[in-house]
Amino acid sequence: MSSCGGVFDLDGKRKKVEELNQVTARPDFWNDGDKAQGILKEQASLQEILESWEKYRTSLEEARFFLDLAKDEKSEEALSEAAVKVAEVAEGVARIELSQILGGPDDRRNAIVSLHPGAGGTEAQDWAEMLLRMYLRWADRKGYRKEILEYQPGEEAGLKSVTFTVEGDYAYGYLKAEAGIHRLVRISPYDANSRRHTSFASVFVYPEIDETIKVEVNEADLRIDTYRSSGAGGQHVNKTDSAVRITHLPTNIVVACQNERSQHKNKAMAMKILRSRLYELELEKQKERMETFHKTKKEIAWGSQIRSYVLHPYRMVKDHRTGIEVGNADAVLDGDIDRFIEAYLLRVSENQGATE
Repeated sequence: MSSCGGVFDLDGKRKKVEELNQVTARPDFWNDGDKAQGILKEQASLQEILESWEKYRTSLEEARFFLDLAKDEKSEEALSEAAVKVAEVAEGVARIELSQILGGPDDRRNAIVSLHPGAGGTEAQDWAEMLLRMYLRWADRKGYRKEILEYQPGEEAGLKSVTFTVEGDYAYGYLKAEAGIHRLVRISPYDANSRRHTSFASVFVYPEIDETIKVEVNEADLRIDTYRSSGAGGQHVNKTDSAVRITHLPTNIVVACQNERSQHKNKAMAMKILRSRLYELELEKQKERMETFHKTKKEIAWGSQIRSYVLHPYRMVKDHRTGIEVGNADAVLDGDIDRFIEAYLLRVSENQGATE
C-alpha cells in the first residue's frame, strides 16, 4: 500500500489535519459558529481516515506474520488467518474509498425519500410497497434510523405515495444513487389468469437540510390543507384533521406529513421537507443541472427505468446504468442493494474524474 496518491494521499491528509489543528487553536475560532462546526467535521473525517489507515497497516503486518508462519511451519491455520486479515483490510479500504467518493456538501446528511407508483393501479401500488419494504430493510442493515412521515394506502393493496426519512451518516450520499424509475416483471398475484405484468415506481431522494442552512419561504406562496390521516397504526389515525399538506405555489411542490399526533408538529415537519425540496432545487439551478433534475421526473413507464427486477420467467435484478446483475432477487428485495449503490457511485466518480 502506498501512502500517497489518489484517495490515500496520506501525506496530504496529515498536512491538512495539522493546518486545521492550527485553525482550531486560534482564539477567534468560535466567532463564526457555523464555520467552526464545518471545520471540526472536516477535521474529524480526516482523522478517522488516518486512524483507519493505521489500523489496516497493523492488520497487514499481522497478515504478513501469519503468511511467514504458514510458510515455515506449513500451517493451514496460519494461512487461513492471513487470508482473513487481508480480506478485512480489503473491505476496510473499499469503505474508505467509497467515503471519499461521497464528498459532496450534502452526502453526509440524512435523506428524505418519496416513492410513487406508476400507471397500472393495484399492480404498481403493490410494487411501490415492495420498494418501501426494501429500503426500510436496507436502512436496518446499515444501522440507520427511519421514520415514515406520510403514507397514502392504495385502494386494494400497496400504496399511492409514501415519504420517509433515513437518518445516519451518508444516508443521502448512498440513497441518491436510488433516485429514478424502478421496473418489476412478475406473475401478478392480482390477476385471476396468472398473467405476467410489468409495473413501475419512481424514487425521489432529497437531502434533509439542517438548521444552519437558511431557506426563505414566503408564507404567501403556500397553500396549507389539513385532512384526516390514513394508513395503518396509531390511535389518532382517522380521528382528527391532524395531517397537513403544503403546496408551494411558485414551484407546485407538494409535501405532506401525517406521522405526528398534532397538527402543529405535522406542519413543522412538512415545512422541513419543503425547505429540503427547495434547497435541492436551488442547488440544481446553481450547478446548471436542471436537465438532470427533470430526467428524474419523466414518465414512470417503459424505457426510462434505472433498474429492473425480474421475478418471472427467471429471477434477476439488473441495474441498467452499471450493468450489474444479481440472480438472488429475493435478497435484493430484502434490502441487499449495496452492490448496486456502490457500483453506481464509483461509476459517477470515474466519469467525473475523466472530465476533469
